[in-house]
Amino acid sequence: MAFIFRFGGGDPNAYGGGFNPDGRPPRPRRNPKKRRAFRSPLARTLTNLAVTLVFGLVYFYLELPALNLHAEEFYIFAFLVCAIYCVCAMVTSGFQGDGGAKAYLKFVRKQCAIPFLAVCLLIVALALGGISSWVVLRAGAYSKLLPIRTGDFTAEVDEISYDQIPMLDSDSAARLGARKLGELADMVSQFEILDDYTQINYRGRPVRVTSLRYGDLIKWLTNRGDGLPAYMIIDMVSQEAEVVRLEQGMRYTTAEHLGRNLYRHLRFHFPTMMFDEPMFEIDEEGTPYWVCPRIVRTIGLFGGVDVKGAVLVNAITGDCEFYDEVPNWVDRLYSDDIILQQYDYYGQYHNGFINSIFGQRDVTVTTEGCNYIAIDDDVYVYTGVTSVTSDESNIGFILSNQRTKETSFYAIAGAEEYSAKASAESQVQQMRYEATFPLLLNIADQPTYFMTLKGQDGLVKMYAMVNVQQYDIVSTGSTVADCENSYRQTLANRGLISAGQQNVVAGSAQTQTGKIVEIRTAVISGNTHYYVRMEGALGYLDFSAAETPRAVLLDVGDTIQYTYVLDGAEFPKNGIVPATGFLFEGEESSENTVPSDNAA
Repeated sequence: MAFIFRFGGGDPNAYGGGFNPDGRPPRPRRNPKKRRAFRSPLARTLTNLAVTLVFGLVYFYLELPALNLHAEEFYIFAFLVCAIYCVCAMVTSGFQGDGGAKAYLKFVRKQCAIPFLAVCLLIVALALGGISSWVVLRAGAYSKLLPIRTGDFTAEVDEISYDQIPMLDSDSAARLGARKLGELADMVSQFEILDDYTQINYRGRPVRVTSLRYGDLIKWLTNRGDGLPAYMIIDMVSQEAEVVRLEQGMRYTTAEHLGRNLYRHLRFHFPTMMFDEPMFEIDEEGTPYWVCPRIVRTIGLFGGVDVKGAVLVNAITGDCEFYDEVPNWVDRLYSDDIILQQYDYYGQYHNGFINSIFGQRDVTVTTEGCNYIAIDDDVYVYTGVTSVTSDESNIGFILSNQRTKETSFYAIAGAEEYSAKASAESQVQQMRYEATFPLLLNIADQPTYFMTLKGQDGLVKMYAMVNVQQYDIVSTGSTVADCENSYRQTLANRGLISAGQQNVVAGSAQTQTGKIVEIRTAVISGNTHYYVRMEGALGYLDFSAAETPRAVLLDVGDTIQYTYVLDGAEFPKNGIVPATGFLFEGEESSENTVPSDNAA
């Protein structure tokens, strides 16, 4: 017979058995509290909607998703909004979640029918959109994103004048800008320079421009009332930095916060548009703008990224307007990333997707890196084209207009850019100079890589020219003129150019067209001289009244075609160059206007 000892009496099973150490029976078990549901269905719905709306507004304000089915971030936003509504519905209805995922899905279908249906439709849209954009199925469409024409390099690309050749890369420009800002005591303690320099053509000169930004959050709070007081211009030819002060500060920039932040300002005005990264530019009057290219997806829902128009935002006033066709002063509408990606699609898929994997007949890609050059008041992006096997040689290169996307392919076999850089650096290896990514120039009808050689301080020390087709032909010089003279001499010695082409740099007559911005006069030895400065020019043209009597008719604002003679290769800065004649715009040549080559 078993004996059960009970201390304190009572039924040992009444409380689940067992006693506390002090002899008292344990407390009885209680069922967990149930969530209290809202009694009114209308109250539950209104509460769910209110919480979801607040979440949606806060998320939209912070993350700025485009309300567009072509934007991936829209789907994340929509899924989160639906999930928040369902969670709120669980709380307000007192749902405990007993029964696991099956019970939860049943609850969602019953209590959250609209969000559940929206999520299902979004999933279907994602699946169909992804399939319709799949490059395996749409390789032909991807290969046609970038219209490409084949051109003749020597016939279409003229020899560029020295006041148009960019001498600085982005790193050197940033160093010059930082040094210039450091000279300004009233700005250096409060502001910094944005890292993103945009290369543009400004008044006929290649320059890089960028905005300032606030040093930190405290400096933003103390200076935001006046805005950013200036922007930076780096002349890529003369290598001079200029801080352009504004009468009214820039209040709408990427450095702003809250409502004046450029991205937020754009999203609130154009909630459905997708944008590429905004680029800072200035118009011909020096007014700062943000050029915000509108991104479209042209293949399925998510493929075929392209640009269609842009929103121009005045950085001072915040006025913004969408343009299907941007004004001519805008230089960069298509980023180099989009252009190079579209060419890679063409190079890989113009013979089909399968060929890009197996066989790889005529499969090409762009080389790593690119550069920019100004041609006819537009900025072109340049890069080489090589076979997919990357055999360290180019089969040609492309030039693409960054405003219109007009692209030309030039079939010129030769060294790829990094081989040319190594060849140039080997010429000055004892100095340990570093070559910049090269530009492609036409020198005496020879495709030529031009690059600057930088020292350890990041500043330009020398210049180098490398022949594209025979990259063992390398010349360097402390000035562009010395470099070109040496290069032409080498070409002549190799028999690639005639003796007449060897010495065209110095002492030759050159003809250009431009607009007069300043006229000065002086009487020297009884003869009147007219000193004329052209728009974008470094120095002055000297028209002698004795030799060019018509010079008295010149006036500021006139557009003329003028002929001048250089003693050296470069137009001297703040110098005076003899001019031998001119034509007014629309005027035909005659013996009394523009002299012959013999007279020059």
